[in-house]
Amino acid sequence: MNAAPITPCLWFDGCAEEAARFYVGLLPGSGIDAVIPAPATNPSTPEGAVLLVRFHLGDRPFIALNGGPRFSFTEAISFQIEVPGQAEVDRLWEGLVAGGGEHSACGWLKDRFGLSWQVIPAGMGDLIAGPDADGARRAMTAMLEMSRIDLAALARAYAGDPEPPAA
Repeated sequence: MNAAPITPCLWFDGCAEEAARFYVGLLPGSGIDAVIPAPATNPSTPEGAVLLVRFHLGDRPFIALNGGPRFSFTEAISFQIEVPGQAEVDRLWEGLVAGGGEHSACGWLKDRFGLSWQVIPAGMGDLIAGPDADGARRAMTAMLEMSRIDLAALARAYAGDPEPPAA
């Protein structure tokens, strides 16, 4: 028996379409699937205004709901994006914090809508959980001091060489 599909529903206060378009603009292979107006006035949305936006980030479906001011995002829920290299970490990091987001620790950030993301490079897990326990400990310690993840610095820490090579 296949598991029922799970689609995260993100609650916004009037900016669901703006947020969905922001996210799909940053992540390749993403798109808006439907913009659904409110069929009648309800507590959060007047008739005809955007109520729901169905979109996908890569192959993951999402719903953005204009639900009103009652609820907001917390760091208790976040989305992790594992990307192929440092250049993509840097691009997404800057893109997600643009327009009022904020940096946090260990690769986490909040975007301008208050949603938390962790942007990590592929290979980070191999360093903080690698077979060399001392190297993994050094890499984990280095990661805990970072805001944006720097894969080269983690690799140097894992190897026991915390100083970057001379340019």
